[in-house]
Amino acid sequence: MSVFATLVEQLADLLQPLFATTATAAAIVLFTALVRLAIHPLSRAAARGQKARTRLAPQLAELRKKHAKNPERLQKAMMELHAEEKVSPLAGCLPSLLQMPAFFLMYHLFSSGRMTGHTLFAAPLGDHWADALSHGGALGPAGRVYLVLFAIVAAVATFTFRRTKRQLAAAPPAADAQAPGAGAMAAMSKVMPLFSFFTLISVAVMPLAAALYIVTSTTWTAVERAFLYRDMPAAGALATAA
Repeated sequence: MSVFATLVEQLADLLQPLFATTATAAAIVLFTALVRLAIHPLSRAAARGQKARTRLAPQLAELRKKHAKNPERLQKAMMELHAEEKVSPLAGCLPSLLQMPAFFLMYHLFSSGRMTGHTLFAAPLGDHWADALSHGGALGPAGRVYLVLFAIVAAVATFTFRRTKRQLAAAPPAADAQAPGAGAMAAMSKVMPLFSFFTLISVAVMPLAAALYIVTSTTWTAVERAFLYRDMPAAGALATAA
């Protein structure tokens, strides 16, 4: 935490001539971009893995039929198939997991008061939306900062929502409707497009510094996935919910 906190502070010092009082906020955006850029190779690997898993779907369906009465043999056969094709079922989780330390850093820095006094225009980076509402209301100086963030998140969420709906509509029918978990996946597909709007709640309840990290990372994710999964509608839809 101390090492990364120092990095954010040094970035803020470097950006001070350009951004003045908003240098720390700019440093958070830059730090987020650097984190996402660092794990981009893993995101590309996750996309390749998802495409490979989609390619293997018919073979997995056959294995489920063949070993329907022997769960242990089914699990072993699936693991052998993944190993043979050099596909990791967990690869798609790594980018999200590696972002968590950076998010907790932002939350810790400003909730602990270490960087009290830094602002994004009129909104203190350690404050919450409730603080902005109590000091000037939704259209006050700090409230307007949150309105801009909400607008960005809503635009990104709408883009992701529409894209996910198109991907799910274009996805082929499940190869094995009787497969374990098929019903849960069908139910999940109905609510999956709405997940992108949950970020609005996070921005409302988190300290502004953490919210700024979330907004930047969410925007990056939307653009990155649109690029990485552009030629794979069904897999892209599943990855969007990951």
